[in-house]
Amino acid sequence: MAQTIFYIIIGILLFDFILERILDYLNSTYWSSELPTELAGIYDSDKYRKSQEYEKVSTRFSILTSTLGLAAMLLILFLNGFAWLDNFVRQYTENPILIALMFFGILGLAADIISSPFSIYATFVIEEKFGFNKTTPKTYVLDKLKGWLLAAVIGGGLLALIVWIYLISGKWFWLIAWVVIGLFTIFITMFYSNIIVPLFNKQKPLEGGDLRNAIESFAQKVGFKLKNIFVMDGSKRSTKANAYFTGLGSKKRIVLFDTLIKDHSIEELVGVLAHEIGHYKKKHTLAATVISLFQTGLMLFILSLFIGNPVLSQALGATEGSFHLGILAFGLLYSPLSLILGLIMNVISRKNEYTADRYAGENYQPKALQDALKKLSVNQLSNLRPHPAYVFFYYSHPPLLQRLKALNELH
Repeated sequence: MAQTIFYIIIGILLFDFILERILDYLNSTYWSSELPTELAGIYDSDKYRKSQEYEKVSTRFSILTSTLGLAAMLLILFLNGFAWLDNFVRQYTENPILIALMFFGILGLAADIISSPFSIYATFVIEEKFGFNKTTPKTYVLDKLKGWLLAAVIGGGLLALIVWIYLISGKWFWLIAWVVIGLFTIFITMFYSNIIVPLFNKQKPLEGGDLRNAIESFAQKVGFKLKNIFVMDGSKRSTKANAYFTGLGSKKRIVLFDTLIKDHSIEELVGVLAHEIGHYKKKHTLAATVISLFQTGLMLFILSLFIGNPVLSQALGATEGSFHLGILAFGLLYSPLSLILGLIMNVISRKNEYTADRYAGENYQPKALQDALKKLSVNQLSNLRPHPAYVFFYYSHPPLLQRLKALNELH
């Protein structure tokens, strides 16, 4: 049975890799060196050729890293690397919680160190070549150290708690763990921008002036209580612009990247904010949180049915069952269901984006949002002609041309 599960895991890994390569190929068939007619007025010829080159370079680099990642994973599996690491950490402690923390800590740190050269190349070569990178070596190193600290404190703390719950709760493990993870998810949703973001970026309230007046005027018009409007120093790492809505209830806030403010007019910025407010008004943020909690509960319930079976650990080469190896094997086996749930979430997300666009168009100016979306896409060298299959599997937002077409109906 363990050997069967082992080969199922291998099959899942190969299926995922082959599917990704097929989607990459299909997407590449839509690449063009000449400016397509439907993109005239959005891209000029030179900018479009640059966007295509960026897409090609990024895709080829992604294929290289994923191929090496697959090769490394297969090597570890066939050489019983996970079982070896399990035996290694057991030399130092017999405590199940400490074993799990050491196992995943070493695994995570090793994976991060191995992937760092590729991350450095992507940041300081590819992103630099196309004019996006603003990250300094100092910032990069500090980000790494802070990321490790967060992983150790938050990730390690949550893992220790989950293992402890498993050890004391028996058949009710999944339900108690679901409540704990659910509460943690809600807490992070509410306080992410207050606690996590300041470790990496500075946020300051949007100063008074024409932009703040325009935003507050729109918010008042649509009955949206908004006090927290912040500007974040996104230019610290990249020229790419963004804005996001975070928090729940009185903790909700809108965050604008300084690069977004720099590159867009007041009307365009209000159009973007109207879109974000549309998500809140249509309860997309709340619905996404509820769906995420449901998916977590489903995963934990299925996990509880199998985690006590030592065959999961044995499939990874261990001689005895353990919670941490069981979780690892389950995570690999859960991948197909995760893919299906991800596809469903992408369908819902794309629908929600259309709804938020419509809200912004109906309550503000459709042209302002259209102009903002065009400028964002061009400045980020976005691929505006993705293959429909690629969109179906990967895109949480509809392609630009489809969004523009939907907004045209509101003129």
